[in-house]
Amino acid sequence: MNSPAAHFSLHGRDDGLNPGDVLLDVRNVSLAFGGVKAITDISFDIRKGEIRAIIGPNGAGKTSMLNVINGFYHPQQGTISFRGEARRRMQPHAAAASGIARTFQNVALFKGMSTLDNIMSGRTLKMHRNFFWQLLHVGPARDEEIANRRKVEEIIDFLEIQHIRKTPVGKLPYGLQKRVELGRALAMEPDLLLLDEPMAGMNLEEKEDMSRFILDVNDQFGTTIALIEHDMGVVMDISDRVVVLDYGRKIGDGTPDEVKNNRDVIDAYLGVPH
Repeated sequence: MNSPAAHFSLHGRDDGLNPGDVLLDVRNVSLAFGGVKAITDISFDIRKGEIRAIIGPNGAGKTSMLNVINGFYHPQQGTISFRGEARRRMQPHAAAASGIARTFQNVALFKGMSTLDNIMSGRTLKMHRNFFWQLLHVGPARDEEIANRRKVEEIIDFLEIQHIRKTPVGKLPYGLQKRVELGRALAMEPDLLLLDEPMAGMNLEEKEDMSRFILDVNDQFGTTIALIEHDMGVVMDISDRVVVLDYGRKIGDGTPDEVKNNRDVIDAYLGVPH
């Protein structure tokens, strides 16, 4: 891949953490909707600089777990600590401001807007001039928009989507829409990137491309990534560690090799060979 990463960079916060240190810690988290338990007493951590996969059958609680991490759901029990600081009922916009970005299982883009404008929307938290200056589009507001647009153009180059930069995303094939959504998340310059089934509905070539971009974001920029993915080939190839959920409980946690040889995981999810 001839990536333009030489001039594109994601600058995480100076949090004093080294690669391998715990960036996010989930402790004894439980979540229920009425009498239905979505997550039961789950604990695991995500280390700075790793790709952490969350896998399990449908209904295992994977997306609910991401929703707890980014503040969309508030658990009835347990704690979430980010950079060593316990968070209490954090809202999604506060999670985003703290350095957590998110993509969704179903593409959540502005279908009538262009690729460029969709990715530009990810820079909202990076724009500090007030609405009055933005409306006038002069002076500091103009300079700020130019700097943010330059960053967006670099992301477009990095993701190799220059040819669709002005195309309304509603006219794009699904695989490219998923790539645009990744670009919008990258525009936030996250410390922790949450990807909810980034390869769902893709063909083999699209999956290979998305895997390549995920690995490049992690390797070249040091971005910590947590992803939900059903393609076990992809999970085993790109993940550093895997946590396995089943009916809202954790049944496995470790390296890809450890997980695929875990009898509970084999019985519940990977299947027993005949």
